[in-house]
Amino acid sequence: MSFVRSLVLYTALALGANTAAADPAALNGLREGDMRKLVFHAAPKPVPEIALIDEAEAPRALDEHLGRWVVLNFWATWCPPCRHEMPALDRLNAEFGGAGFAVVTVATGRNSPQGIDRLFSDLAIATLPKWRDPDSGLARQMGVMGLPVTVILNPEGQEIARMQGDAEWDSDSARAIVAALMNGG
Repeated sequence: MSFVRSLVLYTALALGANTAAADPAALNGLREGDMRKLVFHAAPKPVPEIALIDEAEAPRALDEHLGRWVVLNFWATWCPPCRHEMPALDRLNAEFGGAGFAVVTVATGRNSPQGIDRLFSDLAIATLPKWRDPDSGLARQMGVMGLPVTVILNPEGQEIARMQGDAEWDSDSARAIVAALMNGG
C-alpha cells in the first residue's frame, strides 16, 4: 500500500468513518493485494451453531465471541496454503486481539491434536486457538468447499465477508480493514 493511500485510509478512520453497518462499498475501497479476494456481502448471513472442540477436548462455540469482530479461519495441517498464512493470522491477532477482536482458527476434518501442536510449534504460533471441527460439521454447513477459507463475523456473530485461499492477514490492507471494522463497530 502506498504511503499516500495509507495516509488517506488512516485519516478517514481518524475522522470517524462509520462502518458500524459494515458498509461493503467503503470496505471494498480498503482491499489491496491479497485482500482483493475478500468479498463483502450486501447483508449479513447467519452462522450455524455447531459445537467445536478445543485443545483440551472441551466443547467450544463461536458464540463465545459475540460482541467481537472475528476473523474465522478454516484450515488443515495438511494444507500448504493454510500453513503459509497461519503466521500472518497470528500477527494480526497479536496486534488487534482483545475485547473487540479475535482471530479464531478451526482445523476442519482429520487433524490430530499432536499434528496441530507440532505445526503451531514449528511456525511459532503464539496467540491463536487450537479449535477443531473434526467431522467438518461447521465447515459443511457454512459451505466451505476447499481450504483455507476465512470468514469475517460481525459482533452479532453473522458472516459479513468471505475469502477463499490464503492471504497476508497482517498486510496494511488487512490491518486497515480490521481497524475500520473496529472503529465503526
